[in-house]
Amino acid sequence: MSGETVAAPGTTPEERVVTLWRRFGNNAVGRRIYSLLFGRMVPYTGTIRPQIEEISPGRAKVILQDRGAVRNHLNSIHAIALANLGELASGLALIAAMPKSAKGIVTRLEIDYLKKARGTLTAIGEAEVPEAINEPTSLEARATIWNRDGESVATLSVHWLLSPREPA
Repeated sequence: MSGETVAAPGTTPEERVVTLWRRFGNNAVGRRIYSLLFGRMVPYTGTIRPQIEEISPGRAKVILQDRGAVRNHLNSIHAIALANLGELASGLALIAAMPKSAKGIVTRLEIDYLKKARGTLTAIGEAEVPEAINEPTSLEARATIWNRDGESVATLSVHWLLSPREPA
């Protein structure tokens, strides 16, 4: 596979994300395949090996397994791995809710690190997106990252600029 995925030609990247989720997201094996495909579509995000567990309009759930490749010198999960995880969860929530006629780009990311992150982490992303985007619109999506004990280890505010997509 050369970075291309099984989706209809001419679809937008956002449509591919949602279409592939509908195809693979209904069971554990499919979610594993989807997560691997997603890592190929978005190589930098793939470096943390996210396990995408849920994508629905306005909500997403992503798991990160603790392992040496995402750890820092303090023996906890690196700050940038947490930012990557939170941005992914919030972005999936937003993309699943975004009208097909819109496109988006992150313009700012704010993160609060609340405690050292260790063990399996779960990020929940949330976004409220208008049904129509007729002009450039700023939107804030959020994510909270939880450890296995149910403690919040980080919170993110991800600022997006949504714009109408130019006709093909």
